[in-house]
Amino acid sequence: MQAVNFGEKLNEINELWSPRIVASMNDHELKLTRIQGEFEWHSHSDTDEVFIVLSGEMLMDFRDSPVPLKKGEMIVVPAGTEHRPVADEECQILLIEKKGTSNSGDQPGTRAGTVGSWA
Repeated sequence: MQAVNFGEKLNEINELWSPRIVASMNDHELKLTRIQGEFEWHSHSDTDEVFIVLSGEMLMDFRDSPVPLKKGEMIVVPAGTEHRPVADEECQILLIEKKGTSNSGDQPGTRAGTVGSWA
């Protein structure tokens, strides 16, 4: 066992929207990523998703109402809820997701990619 320094790990991520697994817990993964701009609309039919803002600000856009988030805040996106993360400036986040969750959910979007790992 050893401590994980979020700042050090985030500095190793060179591409936006490229989550990296920093730890696994039971059947979930904790992922760090840097975001900026708009992600595509998507949903995850079989799992909730947690977004925790470590630095910067973002908007969790929902079809009916957006939710602004700033450093130190989090949101749980319920399974099946269509959403789109948006950040005008770079934002660093921690995601908690069920193992194997695609970043583009049930839709094979243009930003769907392979999740990297340090774990």
